[in-house]
Amino acid sequence: MAATAVGLRAEDQPAALPPLEQEVGAMVAGPHVTIVHFWAPWCPNCRAEMTPDGWAKFIGANPDVKVVFLNIWHRGQDPAPKLAAGHLGAQSNLTLLTHPNATSKAGPERMNTFLGLPVTWLPTTWVFRDGKLRYALNYGEVRFEMLQQLVNDSRDKWSH
Repeated sequence: MAATAVGLRAEDQPAALPPLEQEVGAMVAGPHVTIVHFWAPWCPNCRAEMTPDGWAKFIGANPDVKVVFLNIWHRGQDPAPKLAAGHLGAQSNLTLLTHPNATSKAGPERMNTFLGLPVTWLPTTWVFRDGKLRYALNYGEVRFEMLQQLVNDSRDKWSH
């Protein structure tokens, strides 16, 4: 887990960013806490997070937190059945997006950065506030008690 202050305000973003990255960059740019969660329907660790006490419960308990699920390395698989099984999709604070590059994580042309940050594993979960990356969980299943603490910490004002 790493904390950093990567700025992602719209005016700071290079014009060369692909449209999807511009869209997500705009979502994380405000004064709110936003979670960006990278996942794929085939990923066993991602599916393990879709229990009744997983993402649906967390999202419901944090209506002020914007959550973006970004389906990557998906091999063209439809994410809808896995999301529905996890009771995800109808939450007003959840945005579901699919990266246009369907290549698996092993392909040479795979997406391996997003917003200028490395993406090397699924699932990967980032916590932003004020357009800055506050926490990055880059290696595997999220523990929701820990994620809740990171969100609570991110809600607090940082003086640096």
